Amino acid sequence: MINDNQLITNLHQKFEFIRNCDEQNYKEFLNEAIPVQLRQGDYVCQQGNDCTHLALLLRGTVRIYKLAETGREITLYRIEAGQSCILTASCIQSNDSFPAFAVCDDSVEAILIPSHYLQKWLAESTVWRHYIFGLISQRMSSVISLVEEVAFRKLDQRIARLLIQYHNKSASSSINVTHQHIALELGTSREVVSRILLDFQSSGLVRLVRGSIIILNHEEMKNKVGELKKILLRDNCHRQGLRSPYN
Repeated sequence: MINDNQLITNLHQKFEFIRNCDEQNYKEFLNEAIPVQLRQGDYVCQQGNDCTHLALLLRGTVRIYKLAETGREITLYRIEAGQSCILTASCIQSNDSFPAFAVCDDSVEAILIPSHYLQKWLAESTVWRHYIFGLISQRMSSVISLVEEVAFRKLDQRIARLLIQYHNKSASSSINVTHQHIALELGTSREVVSRILLDFQSSGLVRLVRGSIIILNHEEMKNKVGELKKILLRDNCHRQGLRSPYN
């Protein structure tokens, strides 16, 4: 049950659609929703588990990833504050087990919705249906892009893009990340990542320090990312029968 006014205010700010529910649905939501707090490294769900709840994140980040038999990981996507997991919602609807792993990147505060109530609200409420369908449309494009990158794109461009993303979040040229962490994010081996980063260092793009990477040439790194974006845009235009500006 949610009865804390500050928590309700935070919920309204992060999930505006809740305020658009009818009075009965809104009261039922507050009565049945379960506030939880998780620590960094805690698993929200593991592969093969039944999906008994849908989590609405109020704070923190959860990483969704696949694990191969070889032990290699690849990050599918991340859920941040104001978001929820479309894989969980899909499994609840289809009564399938969870097909991946969900682990907390940092401390997490969330609201859990029991699966049978989610199914009930999806059947009764247009507001809830719009929210879940919106999750699907938002996440599908990012997953398709991931599949394209893994299948068709050069790994050096993908590493460059990841480093730029880390840089933009930290607002610092020094990025505290290990080669192993990058390998897990991109679904490759640490040895391959290390070789490409050494090539970056030889080219004057980065300086490698134990446990961190310092970007030395931001413009050239962005050029690598720009080339990847052009390729993805061109291929997307071709799929839709549109003319790409990069033909």
